[in-house]
Amino acid sequence: MENNTGSQVAMLVFSGLTDNEELIPFLFAFFLCIYLLTIVGNIGIIALVYHTSRLHSPMYYFLSFLSLVDVFYSSVITPKMFSDLISERKVISFSGCALQFFFYAALGGTETFLLSTMSYDRYIAVCHPLHYMSIMTRKKCSSMVIFSFSVGFLQSSIQTICAFSLQYCGSNLIDHFYCDIPPLLTLSCSDTFHCTMVTIFMVALCTVTSLLTILLSYLLIFVSVLRMRSSESRRKAVSTCSSHLMCASVFYVTVFFTYLRPPSNVFTIQDKVASIFYAVVTPMLNPLAYTLRNQEVKRTIGQVVRNVTVKGFL
Repeated sequence: MENNTGSQVAMLVFSGLTDNEELIPFLFAFFLCIYLLTIVGNIGIIALVYHTSRLHSPMYYFLSFLSLVDVFYSSVITPKMFSDLISERKVISFSGCALQFFFYAALGGTETFLLSTMSYDRYIAVCHPLHYMSIMTRKKCSSMVIFSFSVGFLQSSIQTICAFSLQYCGSNLIDHFYCDIPPLLTLSCSDTFHCTMVTIFMVALCTVTSLLTILLSYLLIFVSVLRMRSSESRRKAVSTCSSHLMCASVFYVTVFFTYLRPPSNVFTIQDKVASIFYAVVTPMLNPLAYTLRNQEVKRTIGQVVRNVTVKGFL
């Protein structure tokens, strides 16, 4: 849809996930299951950490905030996506688009730093176990969480101001299913080079900095594990890190594929698939990874289930 008046567009239209009406019921049901698993799984992790004293440690403190971020992160995108799947006109106001992108980018940036914080926590636990509690104090953990949120929301503010200060006076059709910078900038009638560079810089600053922290932490963990004489100690060290490593790998691969590529005016189906993993699927994987791979969480869930079962029979 073209705006021929030359004025700033007031409404934006999404192209959506698909034009195939036969796929819509399947996609709606599929993503509804993913969203419900995301909400139930992450809220379950938060409740489990809060109510179980054995999980009152820095590792699970960070995990509870990661789950909190994932609940809101998924909710910024998915409910609107459901609405658009069953609507003929997939519209959003210009200010609504700015707001959606702001929270989407803020929570995504926060997650990158929380993941790097969790890798640092694992490094201290494996490489300096005797000093773990004296290093990872409650005050330090809270400061690291506050830092993650502050940087995440700051970089999002910069990106949002930059992108939504441009003029959008041509087409208002976004070839996507949510508001994101790459497809949005293709609609601008202003010079987008500066804004593109700001986006790449901000995403690179967040992802590369946090990724280097993760890689360095795991390199030191790997060296420390090789020095361990007991196979049981090695197995325990690897099992405590595997869940975090799995979540971080999926998250960073999709971020790099989506944002850190040469700019293009064409938004392909591969880009949409990567965005689905990044915005919809990844928040679901975190609680699954930690419940299926983490022995402490599995034991705690088993104990809760047994207690509920016993109370049900009494």
